[in-house]
Parts: sequence; C-alpha cells; structure tokens
Amino acid sequence: MEQKIATPVEKGLIISLILIVIGLVLYFTNQYTNKTLGYLQYLVLMGGIIWGCIVYAQQMKGNVTFGNVFAHGFKITAFVAATLAVYTFVSVKFIFPDIIDKSIEMMRAEMANNKDLTEENIQTALSMTRNYFVPFAVGGILVMFAILGAISALIGAAVAKKNPQDPFGQPQM
Repeated sequence: MEQKIATPVEKGLIISLILIVIGLVLYFTNQYTNKTLGYLQYLVLMGGIIWGCIVYAQQMKGNVTFGNVFAHGFKITAFVAATLAVYTFVSVKFIFPDIIDKSIEMMRAEMANNKDLTEENIQTALSMTRNYFVPFAVGGILVMFAILGAISALIGAAVAKKNPQDPFGQPQM
C-alpha cells in the first residue's frame, strides 16, 4: 500500500490551528502584551515548518532535493501566513475589537515615559495607530511569517535526509 504524502496545506492547517489556540490562550489570560510569550508563536511556526520539511523528505523516502524540500516548506509558510492574516483581520475587526483599545492604552503608557514626546505628539501617534491598526497587524504577520518561514524552510531543507535518485541513471546493483 502506498503511503499518502501530507500536503503543505494539511501541515499548514495544523500549524495554523496551533498558533490560533496559542493566541487565544494568550488573549484570554491577558498575556497577549507579554512579548516573551509572544515569541512562543514564532518558535511554533519555525518548528512546525522544519518538522513539515523533515516529514516530507521522509515520506518521499529521501528521493528529494534541497529545492524540493525548501519549496514544500515555503508552501507551508504561505498557507500559514495567509490563514493567520485572515484570522487576525477577522478577530481584530469583529471578534475582539477591544484589543485595539487595550493596545492603544499600552502604547500610551509607554509613550508617556518618553520625556521627548509632547501630549500632542502622543495623541497624533495614537490616532494614526488606531486608524491603521488592522492593516499594520495583517501586514506585519505576512512579512514576519514570510521571513521566518523562509528561514525555517531553509533550515528544514538543510537538515532533512536527502538521497535523490537519478531517474535516467543505471540501477544500482
């Protein structure tokens, strides 16, 4: 019986669901502003993509090249980035709109500590942030996940066991 090869979409869906669950846990425990815990999502993303690359090479029984494995990993990245961008848009715009206000208040507190900023400068910056929060959040996810995903796909392609076979070569005896 032939082994089914897991697609990048299937692996990306698993990684996306894990990232969404982590994000929800951070939100409901009021830890979403904790930058250290926020990095956990990046580690899960990178680990998931590396795992996906290694599993792909194993499922292909090593008959892959570096480029094949990297492409598979980057397809996973693209799916995860697109899924999380849509999720972020929907959650910030409709499910958790209060996160904008909470983020603005956190920024206000940080800016108030800066003696170089006047109240007018702070108000202007916060107003701009409020107006462009959703596009910056979605864009940030797309850019950051693309960069981290490319790095992870490179690492995954490098560590995956590869033994490509020449389809035109002489069979080994």
